[in-house]
Amino acid sequence: MYQEIALAIDDPVATITLNRPEKLNALTARMLLELKHALVVAERDERVVGIVLTGAGRGFCAGVDMGELQRIQAAGDIGAMQARTEFDDAQPGDPGMGPDYTRGLTYLLTVRKPIIAAVNGPCAGMGFSLALFCDLRFAAEEAVFITAYARRGLVAEHGTSWLLPRLLGPARALDLLWSARHVDGREAFALGLAQRVVPGERLLAEAQGYVRALATTVSPVSLMHMKRQVYRHLMLPLGPAMEETEQLMAASVTWPDFQEGIVSFLERRPPRFRRVTGAN
Repeated sequence: MYQEIALAIDDPVATITLNRPEKLNALTARMLLELKHALVVAERDERVVGIVLTGAGRGFCAGVDMGELQRIQAAGDIGAMQARTEFDDAQPGDPGMGPDYTRGLTYLLTVRKPIIAAVNGPCAGMGFSLALFCDLRFAAEEAVFITAYARRGLVAEHGTSWLLPRLLGPARALDLLWSARHVDGREAFALGLAQRVVPGERLLAEAQGYVRALATTVSPVSLMHMKRQVYRHLMLPLGPAMEETEQLMAASVTWPDFQEGIVSFLERRPPRFRRVTGAN
């Protein structure tokens, strides 16, 4: 079904692999549409608690494919990066998050399940932005993060100017954007860009193991609501954010997962929480 990615589901983990290793998994219009479709499948599958996104071969993603960039340059129109596929109608995520999360890669913030980028090698340009819009980034020691945009005479693309300062602060964000320098896995961890750094041979197991640990200890419904709160509340003043939180607090004590959380603690057994589908 897919030509440029691979999807594997092994309860409770969905692993999506960008699969153009001969091109360092450079992005095409088709690959981006296949990624959207795979996220729809993972989001709707009740077995899946979390999603790991990685790259085949020695790279995570080298950014937009050079052929696509040449077409954009020749046309003078970023819309030249288009494709018609069987996946055109795929729409992952929660539309209730609102219009702010419908442009470019921002839809990743609305997917109802955690998304972890397992960055195994070069991660540049739009590939950098793709990793940025995942919820967490686990990096191999040999990973290389490069914003790259300034080296191509471009601007901070794909929402990077909005999200990177929120993760690292304005000065560190500008340093990475201006210099377009290489940041390895250890520095990415020190900056707060990556949440884990491990030897490359352990990377995928580390990311998948994180999801497996979530599945055995915490409520997937709680994960869904917490993700929604964090990203929605980035856009709200404190007062409205608190009002929404208090409404959720009042509702959550009536949910089956709250009862299961208390009972499983009293009975000293692992919790049996509900799983999330796209309809939750």
